[in-house]
Amino acid sequence: MRSIRAIAALAAATAGLSVTLIATTQAPAVAAPGAVTWSDDFNGPAGTPPDQNKWRYDIGGGGWGNNELQYYTNSTRNAALDGNGNLVITARRENPANLNCWYGSCQYTSARLLTAGTFAQAYGRFEARIKIPRGQGLWPAFWMLGTSSNSWPDRGEIDIMENVGREPSTVHGTLHGPGYSGGNAVTGQTSLPGGQALADAFHTYTVDWAPDSITWYLDGVQYSRKTPADLRGNRWVFDHPFFMIMNVAVGGNWPGSPDGTTVFPQQMVVDYVRVQAWDSGGGGGGAPIVGYGNKCVDVAGANSANGTPVQLWICNGTAAQRWSWAGDGSVRALGKCLDVAGGGTANGTPVQLWDCNGSAAQRWVFTAAGDIVNPQADKCLDATGASSADGTRLQIWQCTGGPNQKWRR
Repeated sequence: MRSIRAIAALAAATAGLSVTLIATTQAPAVAAPGAVTWSDDFNGPAGTPPDQNKWRYDIGGGGWGNNELQYYTNSTRNAALDGNGNLVITARRENPANLNCWYGSCQYTSARLLTAGTFAQAYGRFEARIKIPRGQGLWPAFWMLGTSSNSWPDRGEIDIMENVGREPSTVHGTLHGPGYSGGNAVTGQTSLPGGQALADAFHTYTVDWAPDSITWYLDGVQYSRKTPADLRGNRWVFDHPFFMIMNVAVGGNWPGSPDGTTVFPQQMVVDYVRVQAWDSGGGGGGAPIVGYGNKCVDVAGANSANGTPVQLWICNGTAAQRWSWAGDGSVRALGKCLDVAGGGTANGTPVQLWDCNGSAAQRWVFTAAGDIVNPQADKCLDATGASSADGTRLQIWQCTGGPNQKWRR
């Protein structure tokens, strides 16, 4: 795994910056993600830099503790909006400004963006939808560092997504702290089936961070969970605010250098980054389910009566759009369950809100492909008529892979 790049990152991240510590309270481990506290959808004209009120830059070519080969710049050649709602971080084989790196004249440029000094939070859900670059020697990452005054690794590091180019199908999720840093870090990983490359499509990378656990997901499917018991007797340091970082490194101790097979430029395309609070339960738990047209799964009129229609509606953060995924396979809002009307299995059977009863009509599976499937019917949650208009009724339908059957949370 990685070496100690965070040491240099911390120096750059905190130099001259007044890092805002977000006040938090201890929340029970059974809590669920709550309201969105920070987000960036990267809307803006093509070629413009990311929002300076949200993102800062790390700049330099000192190797970043890992003998990395790139020089990080603040140029829009390396980090810019594409005009289609994405941020693009581009690694290039070039050195037009005659920049010097630790090994001499730099061979590569790239970008590293961070929220140090603009946003930090303890606990919650941290998520990004990303299409990563590909190639030997590429090292894209979405990660977090603690804002405490302690040095690394005592302040902690949470790696939400890391990939090295020689492992095109594999994502790593890692914790670094005192006694478990660098090659001794506590890590988990998962790979796409059938040799699919992560760079072939967008994927959603998520951590849920509670006071006594951190859980990783790829496309909504859990693949790793770590608690203090996993730290081999070392100290759990994930109890204070962290800020976020996104970057594409080139070369370094872990990925190795690019070779003759590596094509440049390479891009990491980021659709969105979103952070939710950690809700302590009660009426405010759960998180949105977002689907066709970027609309949310919604209980019509916020009415909790049995039989209330479930529909698409513009996302508004209300309790009628906060859904919790229970261990029994049920999906819950307003104290009731997402239910296939009458326990039906036919195409076009509407879904509704109903008292939770443990029946097969209330069991759902969220797949890696973004489908929400009712196993009894072997059918997908579907926006009727492939419409994204407010008030579009949701139903079950044979799974087609269409965009009106794709969901994220």
